[in-house]
Amino acid sequence: MGNREDLLAGARRCLEEKGYARTTVRDIASAAEVSMAAIGYHFGSREALLNQALFAAMDDWAAGSGRLAGQGGTAAERYADTWDRKIRDFLDMRWLWIANIEAFVHAQSSPELLAALAEGQRRSRRMVAAHLAGVSEEAVTDEDVRALGSVHLALLSGVMVQALTDPGQAPTGAELTQGLRRMVELLEEPAPTDG
Repeated sequence: MGNREDLLAGARRCLEEKGYARTTVRDIASAAEVSMAAIGYHFGSREALLNQALFAAMDDWAAGSGRLAGQGGTAAERYADTWDRKIRDFLDMRWLWIANIEAFVHAQSSPELLAALAEGQRRSRRMVAAHLAGVSEEAVTDEDVRALGSVHLALLSGVMVQALTDPGQAPTGAELTQGLRRMVELLEEPAPTDG
């Protein structure tokens, strides 16, 4: 590997061990066994390097176990299985999700990072909505992207925080599926009448 690849690998190790906020230039250079100046030369800044390492880790996750469950069973069973796998990922890859939260907090004072995170959310909404609707990303409607995709991402963030905060009480995939069904029932109930 060259210095650039060594730095990305070192930054990922630092994210795993120290998190986003506590990782220093010295930490990354030491982990990569290169000079601190190499970070500026190849990436411009510590933040740019950490962002690239974090986004690469997220892409790795999405390409592997992060996808929605595929064939077999009913749609509800596949959806519940998807959530069970995501919740396991939250716990097995705790470092990745905490680094994401730290990056989100940092992004509030970093317009470049905020824009990159927002773009990632837009792509994720479309991918999830297409999968849930059973169509290609090109064929998914904007309405489904905004509705299905946004609801799924909202659930993802909320379930992630619950799993990281209190793993023993985090909902299961079956409970999430049951909760969504119950929510639909409540939304379909007629309005109470005064009388």
